Amino acid sequence: MIGANTLQEFVVARQAEFAGATGDLSRLLTDIGTAAKMVNRHVNSAGLSGILGTHQENGQGSQNVQGETQQKLDVYADDTFNRVLGSCLKVGGIVSEEQPSIIHVDHSGRGEGRGYGKYVVCIDPLDGSSNVDVNISVGTIFGIHRRKSPLTQPAEATDFLQPAKDLVAAGYVLYGSSTMLVYSTGCGVNGFTFDPSIGEFFLSHPDMKYPEASTVYSINDANLDTAVPGVKPYVKDCRSRGLTARYTGALVADFHRNLIQGGIYMYPGSTDKPEGKLRMLYEAQPLAFLANQAGGSTRCHLHDLLHVTPTSLHQRTPLFTGHAEEVQNLVQAMDAQTLHV
Repeated sequence: MIGANTLQEFVVARQAEFAGATGDLSRLLTDIGTAAKMVNRHVNSAGLSGILGTHQENGQGSQNVQGETQQKLDVYADDTFNRVLGSCLKVGGIVSEEQPSIIHVDHSGRGEGRGYGKYVVCIDPLDGSSNVDVNISVGTIFGIHRRKSPLTQPAEATDFLQPAKDLVAAGYVLYGSSTMLVYSTGCGVNGFTFDPSIGEFFLSHPDMKYPEASTVYSINDANLDTAVPGVKPYVKDCRSRGLTARYTGALVADFHRNLIQGGIYMYPGSTDKPEGKLRMLYEAQPLAFLANQAGGSTRCHLHDLLHVTPTSLHQRTPLFTGHAEEVQNLVQAMDAQTLHV
């Protein structure tokens, strides 16, 4: 049953729990919710409004900084979040999967002393966007850091290149059979379900935690033979224990399933791509923060991802995240193969 609190009511109520809170982070989180509503509307009507398929520029499919073909909804979601976040006085910079460099947000023309906001946002505007064409869930992932550089100056790379443990908030939006926004500010994980008849997110999943036991594991089975040592025997062990394989190709959807049902998500490095595929700042770090708050664990191969300091804005990383016991079992399997990274 949907809870009584709207997202905005909940965020404001939680703000009062922190001494000296100014409401700046609360405003930013509600703005993310607003942008998510706009993207949700277009995702749900994509088949009727002609925004399926690849985005075209000069008669050719466009690519993002990752070298990946952009979908029309990628571009729309990126534009929407950048526009909404750019209007938020609390934001000083944005790093997006779809943009090559920092998007600087200057509020100096909006009143005396405005300058640049004190938060920076790392965002994957539409994770798994190719799934839209086949009507499978997609999502948005975001992480928020407090700036280290002076607010009188544009945000610097060091503002974004902080370990996941230093995030002030992180979350994701899942656009599926129902749309959910799940987030944490470091005091537990809470989920909100969107009611389209009212146009609001309502608290539906308070204090989310991984179940005591796991039931599923998520990995692209086609990559097992080239995965780093230890992953293949661990997957074999999962099968022997009766865990079910579930993998959609949308990170948000797989992470959410594993959080609800108990499980582990794996995207390891491989012999030809030891750095893995997923991006550190706006995919791995926010989910590591959430997993930790929900009682889970996250590894970058054998390293605790919460404490890994990124070195570049679009850095890639292997990712193992989910139920703490399963992550530990995987680490032990990798240790047994004497893997050192």
